[in-house]
Amino acid sequence: MTQTFTLRPRLFIPSLALLFGYIAAVYAQNNKIDGWLLMLFFLSLALVFQKAEKLKGFSFPLIIFAVVSLAMYYPQYFVSVDGFKLSKLIIPLLQIIMFGMGSELSLAELSTVFKMPKKILVGVVCHYTVMPIVGFTLVSLFNFPKEIAAGIILVGCCPSGLASNVMSYLARANLALSIAVTTVSTLLAPLFTPLLMRLLAGRLIEVHFWDLAWDTTKVVIFPILAGLLFHFLVRGKVKWLDKIMPLISMVGIALIITVITAAGRDSLLKVGALLIVAVAIHNTAGYTLGYWFSRLLGFEEKDCRTISLEVGMQNSGLASGLALLMGGMATIGLAPAVFGPLMNISGSSLATWWHGRIPKEDLLSEPPTDLTDI
Repeated sequence: MTQTFTLRPRLFIPSLALLFGYIAAVYAQNNKIDGWLLMLFFLSLALVFQKAEKLKGFSFPLIIFAVVSLAMYYPQYFVSVDGFKLSKLIIPLLQIIMFGMGSELSLAELSTVFKMPKKILVGVVCHYTVMPIVGFTLVSLFNFPKEIAAGIILVGCCPSGLASNVMSYLARANLALSIAVTTVSTLLAPLFTPLLMRLLAGRLIEVHFWDLAWDTTKVVIFPILAGLLFHFLVRGKVKWLDKIMPLISMVGIALIITVITAAGRDSLLKVGALLIVAVAIHNTAGYTLGYWFSRLLGFEEKDCRTISLEVGMQNSGLASGLALLMGGMATIGLAPAVFGPLMNISGSSLATWWHGRIPKEDLLSEPPTDLTDI
């Protein structure tokens, strides 16, 4: 039986104790333990949420907040270890995440591209128009430093990420459509990401189209092709590897965001609140415009939910990696570092809200359960 969250409020006691401990440490200006207490508060809350079916989706964002808390309080631990710069791990981790995405694909899933081309086309077009234009509009309205502004546009120019597939599943949306849109938008990234960056951010920073296209190909296309090959040759034969790939992806995303946050801590403290507002507007606009464009085209509710999540949720990890390759990890990489956790929180919230509202087409397709339904 599915466990609900309405019971056992005593599970919150450790979290509340850690929160009060953090507040006391801040009041006492005890900088040696306040960051650790905040980190433990988020971790304990994530463990509690894991016990509730409806709140499980918030566990991973809370873990991200936990590690980001440490990065903000103690950035020196996440810049280098014994002279080794942790930023060197970002690209390999991204490639592993993209490999994991490729290994999850199958011919059946790829064939969905041919079964619903109109819906996939709408999803991809909305993604590569709405998010870049909204990002460009925001940096025109907010007075951000040029490289931070370029980071906001970069987030908007990246493809959708794996998180949108998870949220589509939770939201009772069209999972096959979600996977197809994510796949197509990702495969098109080596063309559209550098092209849109050149057009929209060229006045802010120097954008080398071919260099960015090649970097995107190395980070995205090659690992996905390797993952596809793995799927057809090995998938299912090495059980422990199949199980560990999602965990590696989550750890990779957490580490990428932590390293980016530590590197850009000082800049983040200067523009943090304003950047969070801009990123929140960017994210929300993607959900809203994606949903209503689909409604205007007469799509079913499930498809509208899917395109909403596909448009609003970006591959912030890829944006972080590209920021590093562009030489702006501590500046261009700030918007992706903020967008990732915030997107997971908003996406989980939206998916949870939709989960409790069964799409009309699903209700109509369900057989009656008793005489009163006939």
